[in-house]
Amino acid sequence: MKMKNTNIMRIILAIMMIALLFVMPACSKKDEKSKEVKTPASSAPALEAVQAQPLASPDTANLVVDVNGARLTKSKLDADVESKMQAMKGQIPADQLKKARPMIRQRLINDFVIRILLAGEVKKQGLTASEKEINDAIELMKRKLPSGTSIEDLMKKNQVTPAAFRDEIRFGIKINKLVMAAMGSKSKPTSKDIEAYYKSNKDKFKMPETVKVRHILIAKNNSDSEKIKSEKKAKAESIREQILGGADFAELAKKNSDCPSKDKGGELGVFPKGQMVKLFEDAAFSQKKNEIGPVVETEFGYHIIQVMDKYPPKTMPLDDNMKKMISNFLVHQRQQETFEALVKNLKDKATITLYEKPSVPVAAAKQPAAPAKQQKAP
Repeated sequence: MKMKNTNIMRIILAIMMIALLFVMPACSKKDEKSKEVKTPASSAPALEAVQAQPLASPDTANLVVDVNGARLTKSKLDADVESKMQAMKGQIPADQLKKARPMIRQRLINDFVIRILLAGEVKKQGLTASEKEINDAIELMKRKLPSGTSIEDLMKKNQVTPAAFRDEIRFGIKINKLVMAAMGSKSKPTSKDIEAYYKSNKDKFKMPETVKVRHILIAKNNSDSEKIKSEKKAKAESIREQILGGADFAELAKKNSDCPSKDKGGELGVFPKGQMVKLFEDAAFSQKKNEIGPVVETEFGYHIIQVMDKYPPKTMPLDDNMKKMISNFLVHQRQQETFEALVKNLKDKATITLYEKPSVPVAAAKQPAAPAKQQKAP
């Protein structure tokens, strides 16, 4: 999949709006077990260099931060935090929601500072975004969303109006132009750059053993009695016997499975160790190809598992597809580095007064993952 040079920074502001609240569930995935809140890393440096200032007068009592004369008030910040908290209710446990509040608050302060600095530079350079560029960026976002999720769903979930959403996209395009101009000739990696990265990061291109699996799930609930659990297990055993007797696995999955994968005949795709819950994973990697293993019980229920294929560990070759992936990765990395340097320079020249002591440290942006980690085995 080709990533355009303008992809990352073009949609960065829109992503900032939705990343905090967007959660994608997956059947039988290991991640289903964890409900710990993780706020996304900002694409901007933290405010660690900004010192809290004493309240100089009653006029500043309602201020949180002043950036070159642009002010964020406590009342506005409190309202924004509450809006975020309301949108997150029901998605995560109440105790984790409470812990998220100071992180959300600090993130919003940080984002305000960065936005004001970037807006000033965009205005100074007279950068614009056409309606066509905005429409193209929105279409790009739509293609990146998981199946069944729409832009409209995300706007409603985050209480963002279509007009405000387009404004964020417009601003993101201007920032992208700002970054691309700062990158200049460094925006496109050379063949030597790509080969050097591949040779110096061989470990990142090693693919672990993977399996292609399909399953049928008879789900159980915490409220199930022992009798109900026994009946569900018996149903799974009966389905397994039917498959062993020659019945079609995919058809039985469509009729009986409680996993969304039933629409694909029970197929879960290809995955390495570490992605599924342990009991499911142990069965998948220990079974022989095409074998219908014994019924496996996990926290989700009772599984009939078939390993459709197995792929041994390998090192991915530096073919044309890999060269494109590395090139896209290096472009992304350079965009991020340029963006951070740009913001740091703007901060160094700005007058920033923080009237509220940070409640939590805000981490700097993380480096993007190596491209090999995003590639599935064939």
